[in-house]
Amino acid sequence: MPDTTDVTAASSTPCFTVLHLGLGSFHRAHQAVYLQRLIDAGDARWSLSGGNLRPDMAETLAALAAQGGAYTLETVSPAGEVHYQRIEALREVIPYAPGIPALVARGADPATRIVSFTVTEAGYALDDAGRLDTRVPEVAADIARALQGQAGETIYGAVCAILRARRAAQAGPLTLLNCDNLRHNGDRFRAGLRDFLAHAGLDDLAAWAEAHTRCPNAMVDRITPRPPPELRARVRAATGRDDAAPVTAESFLQWVIEDRFIAGRPGWERVGVEMVASVAPYEEAKIRILNASHSCIAWAGTLAGLQFIHEGTRTPAIHRMAWEYVTHDVIPCLSRPVAPSPVNLPAYRDVVLERFGNPAIRDTNQRVAADGFAKIPGFIAPTVRERLAQGQPIDGVAMLPALFLAFLQRWHHGLLPYAYEDQAMDPDAAHAICDAPDPVAALCADAALWGGLANDARLVDAVRRAGARVAAFLAG
Repeated sequence: MPDTTDVTAASSTPCFTVLHLGLGSFHRAHQAVYLQRLIDAGDARWSLSGGNLRPDMAETLAALAAQGGAYTLETVSPAGEVHYQRIEALREVIPYAPGIPALVARGADPATRIVSFTVTEAGYALDDAGRLDTRVPEVAADIARALQGQAGETIYGAVCAILRARRAAQAGPLTLLNCDNLRHNGDRFRAGLRDFLAHAGLDDLAAWAEAHTRCPNAMVDRITPRPPPELRARVRAATGRDDAAPVTAESFLQWVIEDRFIAGRPGWERVGVEMVASVAPYEEAKIRILNASHSCIAWAGTLAGLQFIHEGTRTPAIHRMAWEYVTHDVIPCLSRPVAPSPVNLPAYRDVVLERFGNPAIRDTNQRVAADGFAKIPGFIAPTVRERLAQGQPIDGVAMLPALFLAFLQRWHHGLLPYAYEDQAMDPDAAHAICDAPDPVAALCADAALWGGLANDARLVDAVRRAGARVAAFLAG
C-alpha cells in the first residue's frame, strides 16, 4: 500500500518537499499546478523546491527567485477561453552552481520525500537493450565524476550524488519520480541508474538504493509551448502583474502515476491525478496517439511551409494523415477484443486533434519536430512492429517515417526554416542516410531506429510507397 497516512493532512506550514530537477515550462505548467490545486484545497503540507542541473535558463531562474518562486500560468481552451492562475507551490528556486551542491543538499534533507525530474527521451542515454550507453560523452564524464565523489550533469550523475549524500545523512527512503514522455520511464530510469552505479563502482550505494528508493512509472500530458515574447505583456494586461517568468499552456491537463511510493506522497488523487496500479495502457495511448501524431503534424507542417502546429492540424491533408495513422494502425494495436483498453481510444484521438488545432497555443513545428531519431524508435516503431507481427498493413504508420525522411532531406540540404535539434542524432550518420543511393532503404536499415525490423522488406516497401504519397502532398 502507498505510504500517505502521515503526510497528507491539512496544514498551513509545508512539512515535506518535492525536489524537482529541471524547472522548465512543462514542470511549471503541469506538476506544480497539481500541487497548487492541493494547497488551494487546504492541504499545504507539501511544497516544491527546484533547480537545473546545467547553467541554462539562468534568466528565467533568476526571475523566479526574485518573485519568490511564484509565477503566472496562462491557459487557453480550444474554444478560446483564457484563464490566468497564480502558482505559488514552488517555494524554493535553487540557483545553479558547479557541482550542484545546493540541489544535492536539498535532496539529502530528511524533509525531501520525492525527487522528480523531467528528461527528454535522449537524455536517458539508453541503448536498444535498455542499458545505459556509456559511449555518450556526458554519461562517460559523469561516471568519471562519480568515481571522484562528485555530482554530475546528467540525471544519473545528479541522482547518484543525492543518494550518496542522503545515505550518509541517514535521511531515509526516497521516491524518484519521472515526469516525462519516456515509455515505462520509472522502470527504465531505475535500470539506467543501476548501470551507472555499477560503472562507478558504487555497489554499496546500489544496494542501498534498491532497498530505499522506488521509481513508479508515470504518464504526463499538457501541451506547453515555449513562452512567446509577448506573454509577459499579455499577463500584465490581464492581471496587472509584471511577471518576468510566466508560462502558457493548453487547458487540458493529465497525470497518471503508479501508486508505488516509499516515503509518502501528496494526496494528488484529490485534485485529479489518476493513481493506478499500471500506467501502461494510458502511456501507450498517449505516446502512440498524441506524441506520434504531434510529430507527424510537425514534420508535415514544416514541409508545407507552415510555422505552427495548429496550422498543420487545420490543413485537411495533414489532419487526414494523423487521423488515418491512429485509426487504421494504432487503435487496432492498443485495443483488441481479448485485451480492451481502459481508454476510449477514438474519443481520445478526437480530443488530441482538437487540442492540436487550438490556435491560441501557437506551438511551433520547430519545437515538436525535434528529436526524431529518439521519437521513431519510441513512438512509431512499436506500432510498425505489432502490425507486421499480426500480418496487417502499415500504410498509415509508414507515413510518419516517410515524412521524417523528407524532413531530414531538407535538413541535409540546409533548407529547413529553423535549426533542427536532435540529441539522439549522429549528424554524420544522418547525412549518410540522405546521401545514400536509396535513402528509403538506408533509413529503414538503421538499427538504432528500427531494432530487429531494420532492413525488413515490408517496412522498406511501405515507407517507399508512403514517400510517394508525401511527394504528391508536397506537389499540391
